[in-house]
Amino acid sequence: MSSRDKRILRHPILPEPEVREVGFTFNGAEFTGAEGEAVSSALFAQGIQVFGHHHADDSPQGMFCANGQCSQCTLLIDGVPLKSCIVPLREGMAVKSLEGLPELLELPGPDVRPPVEVSASVLILGGGPSGMAAAIELGERGIDTILVDDKDRLGGKLVLQTHKFFGSVADCHAGTRGIRIAEMLETRIRGMDSVAVWTGSVVLGVYSDGTVGVRCGDGFRTVRPGYLLVATGAREKSLPFPGCTLPGVYGAGAFQTLVNRDMVRCAERIFVLGGGNVGLIGAYHALQAGMTVVGLAEAMPCCGGYKVHADKIKRLGVPVFTNHTVLAAHGGEKLRAVTIAGVDSSFRPVPGTEKSWEVDTLLVAVGLDPVDEFYRKALKFGIRAMVAGDSEEIAEASAAMFNGRIRGLQIARELGETGIDIPDDLHEKAEILKSPGGRTFPYRPPVDSREGVFPVLHCMQEIPCNPCMTSCPKDLIGTSDHPIMGIPEYYGGCVGCEKCVAVCPGLAVTLVDFRDSPERPLVTVPFELGEWLLREGMEVVATDWEGLVIGEAVVRGWKRAAGYGKTILVKLETRPETAARLVGFQVQDPSDIEPLEKPLPVPLPDDAIVCRCERVSAGEIRKHVRAGIRDLNHLKALTRAGFGACGGKTCTTLIKRIFREEGVPESDVTSFTDRPLFAETQLGWFSGKEDGHGRE
Repeated sequence: MSSRDKRILRHPILPEPEVREVGFTFNGAEFTGAEGEAVSSALFAQGIQVFGHHHADDSPQGMFCANGQCSQCTLLIDGVPLKSCIVPLREGMAVKSLEGLPELLELPGPDVRPPVEVSASVLILGGGPSGMAAAIELGERGIDTILVDDKDRLGGKLVLQTHKFFGSVADCHAGTRGIRIAEMLETRIRGMDSVAVWTGSVVLGVYSDGTVGVRCGDGFRTVRPGYLLVATGAREKSLPFPGCTLPGVYGAGAFQTLVNRDMVRCAERIFVLGGGNVGLIGAYHALQAGMTVVGLAEAMPCCGGYKVHADKIKRLGVPVFTNHTVLAAHGGEKLRAVTIAGVDSSFRPVPGTEKSWEVDTLLVAVGLDPVDEFYRKALKFGIRAMVAGDSEEIAEASAAMFNGRIRGLQIARELGETGIDIPDDLHEKAEILKSPGGRTFPYRPPVDSREGVFPVLHCMQEIPCNPCMTSCPKDLIGTSDHPIMGIPEYYGGCVGCEKCVAVCPGLAVTLVDFRDSPERPLVTVPFELGEWLLREGMEVVATDWEGLVIGEAVVRGWKRAAGYGKTILVKLETRPETAARLVGFQVQDPSDIEPLEKPLPVPLPDDAIVCRCERVSAGEIRKHVRAGIRDLNHLKALTRAGFGACGGKTCTTLIKRIFREEGVPESDVTSFTDRPLFAETQLGWFSGKEDGHGRE
């Protein structure tokens, strides 16, 4: 079967990738995939989302994180059990499901060289925005640095982000797409003689002798760093509800990996759980990929992400249900439907508010946990170490870059470099960029004009962003408040260059033009969902800044905004009284996203699986908590929760949540003992081979 069957062949932002197709087998059947993509992505491209069945209860197994943090996607790859989301596809691979009871496997030793030990002044774990920013600061000062990342390229989550960044144009590339920022930073690092880049390399442990173990493509290396910087990012949280482990239910980051990195059309109809920036952006990325987003649920009274992110998906026709949560995911072998309900002030479901939709994908975006185990181990073993980016504090990538710069400078100073000044405004900007969004102001009536040309700024929340101000060639947009967090204002005198419309990361600036026709003015709106959706003369349903329908508009042309990364500027003809309120138009037909006539029956909450690896339910955990268990290690012995291949990375937060729900203070709970290794590895990697039979 061709690997193009489930590929995204056209995308409004991403070019069609140039790939070399290679053959592989899955459970004996022959397929082709793109060389170097994750094995899990190659399977998704064939429409295969069920990777096997769990030995405990025969439940279908698929994928959740796509980042090597859980073990949900483990498969036998050339006879070795591996996480398929981080194994690159190669010609002739034999891939099989893990079916039946676990058994001891006789495996050939890995064909690698004997271990080597190297030294470096600085070892950076993680090639995301903070790790790269730190490497640049160190590299510019000639400090020998090793930058390690388990992916085939640097960038971390930047390589998944097709949207334009917020923040400051001068300081963190605001108005530039994340994918482009990743390329820019990697190019700088690759040109530095003092920075060695180890991609495709997995950090396995931080050891008591002061070394760090790294599994590279050609063997095992131990690095003795003068300083260790842990910039390993974050892992996605989950939420226990019946059906939460069904294939088709996975993290928003996993979805972005499939769609934006590997360009796999992994879904048709999607529901999103979580109204933070990750969930809102995930919904937007689904729309860009041509998928239907039937809704988004957020348990709080308002979305926690930037208002402009929420507004732009509402304008495109995505319903947002605040004060709602997911009750259940329904399906047999894979997801078929989802049910949500309203919640009260204590977040308890309100009977009678249930709604169900037929979907094939549920994106879970309910927060992130720092990946900081290596940092804690380093402190325990007396290794000089710092932590940066999401490993220290969950924030936006712009903040992570500033944080990485600061850490790089601090480490350089700790290593004895002289003349290093860390400006106070660097710390101040880093703090500003961490802001999840400040005050939201009431909508300001737009300019009450029926003549000339002028921009309308539909931005009512304090967020760290200034591209509209810095892009205006005549300095006609500014703020009377903070230069980055302040609400932008238009001062008058517009010449209609449209740069503010093109650059806005939140797609929240329009240009109203009465010059040619006072009776039928033109409104220029930004659009990033593809020219193929537009047609000259087509009538569209016009919406205001929050998605409220305000009437009709007619497409009178469009163009690509030169220099602004494939943003399209669409000219809509409309009525004078709605021109200044018009911000966008619906792309989803409301009839396609209607819920089912009757909600589906919902299983009991105790049926929810908390430990994915060992299939331990919330009810089983709750029973032992009520019996007085307060030590997670004791709980592990009783239930096997935390015993699985992921090492408790995905279930620990959920188990602690149950303790809180049962009224047990966190101070009374003893956490799991950390596992020594981060990723499963054959023992042969630690010793190397002396002959062809794995004998030393």
